[in-house]
Amino acid sequence: MNDDPTPSDVQPQRRRFVSAMAAALAGGGSFFGPWAHTRVWSQTAAPKPLVIGLTMDASGQYAASGGEERLGAMMAIKEFNDKGGVLGRPIEAIHMDTETTPATGSRVAERMISRNEAAFLIGAVHSGVANAISQVAQKYGCIFLNTNSSSPTESGKDCHRTKFVWDGNGSNFAQATVRNAVRAAGKDWVLLTNDYVWGHNTSKATRAILEANGGKVMDELLVPQNTRDFSAYLLKLQQIKPQAVATAIGGDDIKALRQQVVQLGLHKRAAWINNQQDWPDVYGLGAEQIFGVFGTTWYYRLDLPGVKEFVAAYQKQFPGMAIAVPGNVFHNGYMATRELLRCVQEAGTTNNLAVIKKLEGRKMSARDRLQHFDAWIDPATHQCQQTIYMATYNDTPAEKTDIFKILTQSDPKDVADPDAPKTCKLESYESTPSYER
Repeated sequence: MNDDPTPSDVQPQRRRFVSAMAAALAGGGSFFGPWAHTRVWSQTAAPKPLVIGLTMDASGQYAASGGEERLGAMMAIKEFNDKGGVLGRPIEAIHMDTETTPATGSRVAERMISRNEAAFLIGAVHSGVANAISQVAQKYGCIFLNTNSSSPTESGKDCHRTKFVWDGNGSNFAQATVRNAVRAAGKDWVLLTNDYVWGHNTSKATRAILEANGGKVMDELLVPQNTRDFSAYLLKLQQIKPQAVATAIGGDDIKALRQQVVQLGLHKRAAWINNQQDWPDVYGLGAEQIFGVFGTTWYYRLDLPGVKEFVAAYQKQFPGMAIAVPGNVFHNGYMATRELLRCVQEAGTTNNLAVIKKLEGRKMSARDRLQHFDAWIDPATHQCQQTIYMATYNDTPAEKTDIFKILTQSDPKDVADPDAPKTCKLESYESTPSYER
């Protein structure tokens, strides 16, 4: 196991996901084609399998995160299958690559529901992809767990009765980080924003909190997705000379940005605040490249009951992974899937409306979720309200993979998105198609 991957290891990690997962799950299932069809139930089981569609990226900007959230869902599914499945039925997981592309997300959702008879859909990192999947899911009444996309619009204006959002959103992270950063770094900021729905709405939330606390946005630089050369943007930053730079950049883009910022020494000339730092996007980068402060929803070395056991379970099921310890993306994928299956079990049926009612308003203890504060699903927006952490690079690591230092943990009620309940209009139960599979 490589506990200290070099930057050259980061890019090949996605190519190793398929072979590593196939080996890891050899005792619990088989793979049919690359990323195509994953079976994790006993081949001799008589009852009809319960089909779950995994709508995760295997290519594109968020491929690394897509692989990790898939592992999280698979671990939860395997735990249930090892105990006989759910309602006496084995669980079959089918995965199709959503390619970090909304149009592909729509096609995948349509096929999984109408042709593969998926009872539930799980997965998404890119908010545009999540929104596309959720529109198809609502058309059929299929419950969709948006595990890792974090545009505030996902639980705001783009909410749906069948969609449940499991990650913290850009507004939650801004609430947790911006106020303190204004006091510590200064009031003159530049926003560096991925030019799509998550970036726009995350920077909008950052701007609102910044200005409410006496700060000023000197400029906002829009960065197209899949940007690898940031020289023009960094040159402009050198000219503007802000006191702080707030980034809403994700996936492979943030990896490239971090490396180029360090090359120019700009990490020493301004404070850097990354709204949310997903574990797959920073794992394996050098110490200098993990600069600034950033938000997250979970860390593998939280000093809480059950965390060590959770990490050990990951390493046992997925040995030899390029990402040697689980992060926030894996945690979201696992927790969402586990809670869905619990709700099916409690409801005693796969009927979508019955399961939706089990999910709405659901309370989850801090201990059960391996976080500092209790979590719950907001019945008005379907977002999971959970602990939000602010972190920075750990300069006194306990081990090579211990690269985050947790600075604060915020109670979810203190960082709630104030706008989502105003803009979310859930469809009625009567207008949501009912099904049981």
